[in-house]
Amino acid sequence: MSDAGRETPVEMKPLPQAQTRQSFSGLDTPPNQQYLPSPSPPVSDGMNDSNYFSGPRDLRGHSKWPLILQLHGSIMPSLIIPLFLVACWSTAITVISKKVHDLSVNSVLLTILGFVVGLSLSFRSSTAYERYAEGRRYWGMLATASQTLGRIIWIHASDTGADGQDTRELLVKKLGALKLIAGFAVALKHTLRFEHCASQPDMQPYIAHLDTFSGRTTAMPKRRVTNFKQVAGEYLGLSFAQSDPRKHLKRAEEHQGNLPLEILNHLAISVDCLVANKQLSVAIHQTVAYNHITMLNDVAVGCDRVLNTPLPIAYTIAISQITFVYVMLLPFQLTGPLDWIAIPATITAAYIIFGLLFIGQEIENPFGRDVNDLPLETFCDQIATDLDITASFDRRGADHFLLNGTPLYPVSAALGNAWMDSSEEKMREAIKTKPHVLFNWRRQSTRGNTTKERDGNIV
Repeated sequence: MSDAGRETPVEMKPLPQAQTRQSFSGLDTPPNQQYLPSPSPPVSDGMNDSNYFSGPRDLRGHSKWPLILQLHGSIMPSLIIPLFLVACWSTAITVISKKVHDLSVNSVLLTILGFVVGLSLSFRSSTAYERYAEGRRYWGMLATASQTLGRIIWIHASDTGADGQDTRELLVKKLGALKLIAGFAVALKHTLRFEHCASQPDMQPYIAHLDTFSGRTTAMPKRRVTNFKQVAGEYLGLSFAQSDPRKHLKRAEEHQGNLPLEILNHLAISVDCLVANKQLSVAIHQTVAYNHITMLNDVAVGCDRVLNTPLPIAYTIAISQITFVYVMLLPFQLTGPLDWIAIPATITAAYIIFGLLFIGQEIENPFGRDVNDLPLETFCDQIATDLDITASFDRRGADHFLLNGTPLYPVSAALGNAWMDSSEEKMREAIKTKPHVLFNWRRQSTRGNTTKERDGNIV
């Protein structure tokens, strides 16, 4: 489901590149003052009456309520008005049938139409979840490519250049390349949500110093007014009250460019510099680096395909019409055999049928801000954290962690340095006997567990 109703009207104004760099690049920051980038913007905009139904849902949260009582993530808000209309309709048909004229029909129509509606809803749900799962797979690929590319740049690229450059300069450049990888994920998130990237607080630290189309413009959000139309469009699923999520792109007076692609261009240049400076001299490392830049591009194109290739509108319209016609005909078929119970029976059936229909509509676009959409903020934060963890590793400490472990545990608890005092023959003999020792140890452990179970059964 799109971000309809959630977008803030924007007004495009050019922003000088020099001013942007001065404000966000941190170059003018005093040495004793740290520049802390703004964290990812919260999903909620501070509206206390709508926080519970805003999304995407935080997967780290935990609720002790049973699933049947949970509303966060439920489709119930979107069903309020349809179920109210169904209740009024079924009540009217039942009252007319009992008080004025019998409007009941043969229930065989219920069976025939029910089969068609079941197939339609099954097709709708399967195609929607396929898009949802495909979007998640692409973001999984993004995390994998980011970790691998970050490891190539930080671990495999040397800290010494060909011309004896300052190591501090090379480290700063490598950190800049890692920052581009994290910025690519954030830029992709905002692009998939049709948001103006340069105006987002979590995007500025990544692109303020870059020469991009998006960086040359800015969006000035207008004051957001909370009214019934907005709330209805967001949480009650009223299509006529929903705003166009692409409206800021349509109103833009400056070219917005393609920020994820532009970041990839900068990242490719960064890898080229590592290769030209002979920091990345191994051919396989160069191949892996370029292949994973291509993988990042594949992720961006794949997400764009999921976003802009929904189920054909003819299918969507037909399935919606078939479903609503079926629900509207239910009171005519249930009034005869169920009498007044036909009213709650129709509402219950409508809840089940409309629930499946609306769930398919909501998860069809997995990149929005609905409660059940993918938590892209969490994914971006995790990618940035993984890159920071990679950068915190000192590639010069190989001897420390290789020699200070216990390489022959459980045969021997001696540290690696202790084996340096032993002969080569003794070391090879210990390595040779390790499989036999492990086999006997595991067999004894299994026999001991079997004996304990047997004694417990006897007791």
